[in-house]
Amino acid sequence: MAISVFDLFKVGIGPSSSHTVGPMRAARLFAAALQTEGVLAQTTSICCELYGSLGATGKGHGSDVAVMLGLMGHAPDTVDVDAVPDLIAGVRSSRSLSVLGQHPIPFIEREHVLMYRREALAEHPNGMKFTALDAQGQTLKAAKYLSVGGGFVVTAGAANEAVLTEYQKVPYPFTSGDKLLSICKQTNWSISQVMWANERTWRSDEAIHSGLHTIWRVMRECVQRGLSHSGTLPGPYKVQRRAPLLAAQLRERAERTLADPLSVLDWVNVYAFAVNEENAAGGRVVTAPTNGAAGVIPAVLHYCDRFVLPSRRQYTSAGGQDNVDNFLMTAAAIGILYKLNASISGAEVGCQGEVGVACSMAAAGLAAVMGGTPEQVENAAEIGMEHNLGLTCDPVGGLVQVPCIERNAMGAVKAINAARMALQGDGQHVVSLDKVIKTMRETGADMKTKYKETSRGGLAVNIVEC
Repeated sequence: MAISVFDLFKVGIGPSSSHTVGPMRAARLFAAALQTEGVLAQTTSICCELYGSLGATGKGHGSDVAVMLGLMGHAPDTVDVDAVPDLIAGVRSSRSLSVLGQHPIPFIEREHVLMYRREALAEHPNGMKFTALDAQGQTLKAAKYLSVGGGFVVTAGAANEAVLTEYQKVPYPFTSGDKLLSICKQTNWSISQVMWANERTWRSDEAIHSGLHTIWRVMRECVQRGLSHSGTLPGPYKVQRRAPLLAAQLRERAERTLADPLSVLDWVNVYAFAVNEENAAGGRVVTAPTNGAAGVIPAVLHYCDRFVLPSRRQYTSAGGQDNVDNFLMTAAAIGILYKLNASISGAEVGCQGEVGVACSMAAAGLAAVMGGTPEQVENAAEIGMEHNLGLTCDPVGGLVQVPCIERNAMGAVKAINAARMALQGDGQHVVSLDKVIKTMRETGADMKTKYKETSRGGLAVNIVEC
């Protein structure tokens, strides 16, 4: 369950939060449990079985690589992305893996990382099972984990009392948009101020502000890396990186763009492309709220910072927020509502749960920074999702490239328009955010499995692999 802003925004690596970050975290959890339970020294073999969407698109999403990295003890937020190819090459060439970097075991990828394309665990479409054996082939430990979207991992069958206890600690708990607006009205606070008060349950004002700006720094660095890398993306389709080329074209005709009021949208496309091309290449990104949708919020926040309201440094120790704080806190509040009441997993509800949710979050954040009332912010979030309902997740070749990269750019542009439409109204509208979240959940449940990150439907089956 998402409670903190830092649950929604996490530093990780590409190409997928559900299929890369989640399996890496699960593998690391399993390895750590072997050590904690005192059976690591007896372990001579570890097998990981990936089911459902993980099995169907795991190769294209790097799930196999993620599992090996996690077993070696690497975490998504700290692993050296430039060192990953050599780390994996070492495992493959030596046919061995050092668990947590301290206990070598034989490891042959095709035997120890198994992907079941047509089988799924009952609990979730992104399920995995780890089994550790001793020298006699006896099971020392087995565990099932579920990658439930956005890099969140839960242990199958585990009780959630600890999570509920954490949720009850916050002074202003909310589980619906209506409740959130009610709190804003009672306190005369903005949505970001409500989130800030809740975040103080775990962190000081200085730590909150510093953490949010660390997230923003990583987003900016991701854009810059995306603009500095040219060539093609990994995979059989040789997808051309477009962000550097488009940025160069815009700079070359800077004077002409002044006559085109829509040229700013070209820059929004650049920011989104840059992030998602880095993600597709396995680079460092921020899950926002997922990797597949990682470009929407950075693109809109860059648009806000560079074309609308350059970040005002008005933070104080008393809890004053600048534009980055306000944007990310507001976006996180909206993301929490989707996490609590629907899903942010493409394997569960399609891309409406990824790009759709990111669009909704970004629209809310932008509306808040531009001076919107809580009601206008809620309206912006609703518009952002309403026009992403039914969006399928159909990655071509199981890669987070086509249509994912362009889809992020489209989501960012929709978010900007949603915020502008909401700000032109008074916050009163027919469809509430709660209703659209409920509709998204029901639409995802009705959606055929082949349209939910399996690469067995939509564009994924209409593009011939060369």
